[in-house]
Amino acid sequence: MLGSTHGTLTTDSRRARVIACGQERTGTAVHGRAADVGELDVSGRPLHAEVPDLDRFFRPESVAVIGASDTEGRPNTGITRQLVAWAGRVGARLHPVHPSRPSVFGIPCLPRVADLPAPVDLAVVLVADPLPVIAELAEAKARFAVVFASGFAETGEEGALAQARLAAAVGRSGLRLLGPNTNLNAFEDFRDDLDGPAIALITQSGHQGRPVFALQELGIRLSHWAPTGNEADLETADFISYFAERPEVGAIAAYVEGLKDGRSFLLAADRAARRGVPVVAVKVGRTETGARTAATHTGKLTGADEVVDAAMRQYGVIRVDGLDELQDTAALLARAREPRADGVVVYSISGGTGAHVADLADRAGLRLPVLSGARQAELHQWIPQYLSVANPVDNGGHPVGDWRGRKIIDAILDDPDVGVLICPVTGPFPPLSDRLVQDLVDAAERTDKLVCVVWGSPVGTEGAYREVLLGSSRLATFRTVGNCLTAVRAWLDHHRFAHRYRSPFDEAPRTPSPSFRKAQALMRPGQQLSEHAAKQLLRAYGIRVPREQLVTSAAAAVRAAGLVGYPVVMKASGAQIAHKSELGLVKIGLTSASQVRDAYRELTDIARYEGVSLDGVLVCQMVERGVEMVVGVTHDDLFGPTVTVGLGGVLVEVLRDAAVRVPPFGEDQARAMLAELRGRALLDGVRGRPPADTDALVELVLRVERMALELGDQLAELDINPLVVLPRGQGAVALDALAVCR
Repeated sequence: MLGSTHGTLTTDSRRARVIACGQERTGTAVHGRAADVGELDVSGRPLHAEVPDLDRFFRPESVAVIGASDTEGRPNTGITRQLVAWAGRVGARLHPVHPSRPSVFGIPCLPRVADLPAPVDLAVVLVADPLPVIAELAEAKARFAVVFASGFAETGEEGALAQARLAAAVGRSGLRLLGPNTNLNAFEDFRDDLDGPAIALITQSGHQGRPVFALQELGIRLSHWAPTGNEADLETADFISYFAERPEVGAIAAYVEGLKDGRSFLLAADRAARRGVPVVAVKVGRTETGARTAATHTGKLTGADEVVDAAMRQYGVIRVDGLDELQDTAALLARAREPRADGVVVYSISGGTGAHVADLADRAGLRLPVLSGARQAELHQWIPQYLSVANPVDNGGHPVGDWRGRKIIDAILDDPDVGVLICPVTGPFPPLSDRLVQDLVDAAERTDKLVCVVWGSPVGTEGAYREVLLGSSRLATFRTVGNCLTAVRAWLDHHRFAHRYRSPFDEAPRTPSPSFRKAQALMRPGQQLSEHAAKQLLRAYGIRVPREQLVTSAAAAVRAAGLVGYPVVMKASGAQIAHKSELGLVKIGLTSASQVRDAYRELTDIARYEGVSLDGVLVCQMVERGVEMVVGVTHDDLFGPTVTVGLGGVLVEVLRDAAVRVPPFGEDQARAMLAELRGRALLDGVRGRPPADTDALVELVLRVERMALELGDQLAELDINPLVVLPRGQGAVALDALAVCR
């Protein structure tokens, strides 16, 4: 199910769902809804995620089944049967509700919701039209409800309206709702004989969570499964926030088709990052962004999925592509200890296998250190001299069949530069492979470093795999090299991220700056600003622009050129002009009064011919040396204002070399944006050019970010292009700017 089959809303609901900052939850929960306490940022949005009290959802004391049935052949009967069994496992009292049945599966049946003996923790609604039932459950003081019915936002406009009515009713009721268009995955029979950190699972499509749920058969613990469906109320972000606080959860795995609210998702990801709980996600689908790419270069640089991808990286969410990667990466992150070192050694029976895996590991961005001469000499005590042991380590086969095999493994793991040992076993070759995996399992029990085995047999029924490898809680077993390398890279990246993570919400501005008040006076709702007005907006936020004057006559242009200083650039300035160069409305390198007069007349003639209204002509200082960049702001449907940095000038749309972040963010993320650019070397100085002033560029990006935060609801787009970054110590100058107001 790669298409979006669930009706998750992608508009920004901006619900104020906040909780006090800190490790412990504060506030009083009412019917599973945490109290709205906490700080707001400068735009009035919450700075901390609400953590809903979902304990009574997953472990209720009482459950009502509305529309319960025990008539064989009816869909409600199978659901009721499963709920009866589940209630017994969790120790909950079950109350069937049906207007015409005296009992269901031998349990006395109540005719109406109003007849429930006491407020229930969880009501499961099995009727086709759940809307009237929500009001009844509100009267009965139910805490949670689950609606399985389909026919809502997943079906189109009419269904979306029906879902909106359902969501409004839930909002008035005080209860929390899972669904509609959800299923029974939350009430599965979880194994209770497994220990260790668990995976908590969130899926919008229940079928897509089956592979992760099946990890229990491999001995990996699963603690919860939240099938969010259409997310009329409870959403993916709610469950991330809740699971991040659960002590038994080692990692959160999610299958997401559409995000309901970008801000809520980032707040939840922030909470998980603060707690050091890894979130691994498959994210499919695309967000509609059409209108935001109307005028600026910046809008054309990043589509919706690039924004989602960048936002996930920004908050440490590990994005994977397939369900098999979701399985393996979440399992490793849940169970593996913190890395002792980031060096990876590939160890194998076959030199060809080792070389192949080492190439793939290097391409995956893993560090494969060359083992020291002393370590190689030690390994050659047990491995023939003609075999390479620098990394990858080739043992030639025979040493693994006796006492030498364990010596080799221990020597590799004892190297302080080695944090991960990866051993690919391309297929069973008893007795060598059996002895090898047993030695690896024994070594994994002894070491605090990560030992990974890739069992490449297509059969998977061998005792060495089913009993020895899967029987170990310390060794990580994979079936493909690709999944192993993806998981190891994610594990190392997560712990690097966790060590340096500082929540950007802690530094987000709470009150408007003096710049905001100046900028507000320049905004023109629904209009595009002229270049002159857009540069005034930049000046309000302390962003440097060239010396320039706006003139309305040839004589004034000559006087302005004398004041600005030759050579000068002349540009037509008007609110209707998006790309001046394409219309011939820019003249550069003017060095005399006669050239300035002629340029003024030519620019105004072209504007008249093109039907472009001008507010004047800009006479500007000419800035020649530096690296041309683009910095801008666009408005994303999910996340609101986003900031983009990329290579600028005339090739901006051809090269499409850009990085994006969602405010708020700090200096570390601004520098990380520059590091992501393929053309980053241009800023460092190439072919004899001096290094550019990257500190000034970072400062400018942060000023633009402040502008995006403060003017987010008023600024549709901002495009600074070209932004010339001068040599180190000389700053950066915005040569041109385009701004569109909302």
